[in-house]
Formats: sequence, C-alpha cells, structure tokens
Amino acid sequence: MNLQQLTQELNIAAKRAGAFIRQEAETFDRAHIEMKGFANMVSYVDKQAEEMLVEDLRKVLPEAGFITEEGTDTTRQERYNWVIDPLDGTSNFTHGLPLFSVSVGLMEYNEIVAGVVYGVMQDECFWAYKGGGAYCNGKRLQVSDITELGQSLVITGFPYYEETRAKQYLEILHAFMARSHGFRRLGSAALDLAYVAAGRAETFFEYNLQPYDVAAGIILVQEAGGQVSMFGDGDDFLFGKEIIGSNGHVHQQIKDTINEFWQ
Repeated sequence: MNLQQLTQELNIAAKRAGAFIRQEAETFDRAHIEMKGFANMVSYVDKQAEEMLVEDLRKVLPEAGFITEEGTDTTRQERYNWVIDPLDGTSNFTHGLPLFSVSVGLMEYNEIVAGVVYGVMQDECFWAYKGGGAYCNGKRLQVSDITELGQSLVITGFPYYEETRAKQYLEILHAFMARSHGFRRLGSAALDLAYVAAGRAETFFEYNLQPYDVAAGIILVQEAGGQVSMFGDGDDFLFGKEIIGSNGHVHQQIKDTINEFWQ
C-alpha cells in the first residue's frame, strides 16, 4: 500500500473515531472525567476512540507499532509506528467548547510521513503525506504569505506543568502581544498546527508537548509549505517537547523573539 492509499484509509479511521466523539459530545456528563494529573483530563471517550483507531489501523498496516496517549497499544516497531492522540483538546471537549480533534501521524523510523487531523465539530479533515501536499476536505492547503511578525496571527498553548519555566514563558507571551497582530490559545495543538498549514495563522509554538500532540500537525505544516523546528538549535521537534510551526516567512522572527527569554 502506497502513502496516498494509506492516508485515505487513515482518513476513514479518523472520521469513524470522530463520529463517535461527536455523538458522545451531545450527552457527555462531566462526572465521567478522570484526572491523570493536575488539569490533565481523560474520559471513556478518549479511551474508546483510541481503541477504535488502534483496531482500524492494525488492519491498514499490520506491521506498524503504536505510540498512543491512553496506552491502548504501546508496542513499538522498528520501521513504522502510528502516533495517536484520540481526542486532542480533552479539556475543551469536557467543557463543551467545540475545538477538539482526532490526530494520527505515521512515523517511518524517526520521520513523520503521513498524518490526519480531524476537526470533529467542524467536520474538517486535514491530511497530508510526504511528497503529496496537504489538504482539507479535498482542498489543497498553502501556508500564508505574510512576511512580518507585526502582521502575524500567533497561536500558542499554556502548559499545565513544569512551572519552573512559567516566568520565562509569560515574558515571551508579553513580547508577542506587543509585536504581533494578535494572540490565540485554542486548546488543541493538533488543530493549531493544522490551522497554520491552512494559512489561518502564521505560527504556533508551545513547550511540554508530547509526540502524539504534534505528529500529524508536523507533516501538515511541512507539506503546506511551512517550517517546523524546536525553539533552539535541535531538530527533534517530534520528541523534544517544544515546537514552532510557521509559514516559514516569519519563522526566524518567531525563534528570535522566543530566544530573547528562553534560556
């Protein structure tokens, strides 16, 4: 199966899990919330959606392993691994805020080669594969052509642990407030990166992220003509717990602003 066919099957799996999540959103009771840590929520919806994805994706690529947020399957393989966040934006979901997604990336060795981010409530399916471009519901995606930070819409996230770096991060946010066109915090890193790929924002950055938060978004931004990096000089933005995704034109301006304060 080639990457194009595989991505089509991945779309089907993500939409099936998304349909389940959308159905449960109509009647979800917050009494079902479990806490994995401070402000880190999970519910039966996350777990069942992940089980559905693992079941479907085993059939698509039987030789692949899994990196899953909820631990349904954690068997790693040498060449191929699915990287799954069944419900990115659980806090939004539990509060009834309709910004959450299904996010799945396919890792070949250490590179993401295909990915899908399904915006559940908007019924927007963002997908990409290496060398094939990025799309949303069949429309080709292209990052924005804005070249100045002062004209850029910036998206970020607020980590809910590692408070030792909170002061630095707040200084970064203050700098962007003064230098950018506007700031957003949407609550789903996968959607944030998809929106950068779609040209709806010029950049997204955050730290203390996990690979399943960003795997699919990485290939979306790259295939839409954008750029992905860490805050500093490293290139392990999948596992390095920090990421900048941008349209490429403002990337260095974003990095320079962050690194005025990030030491």
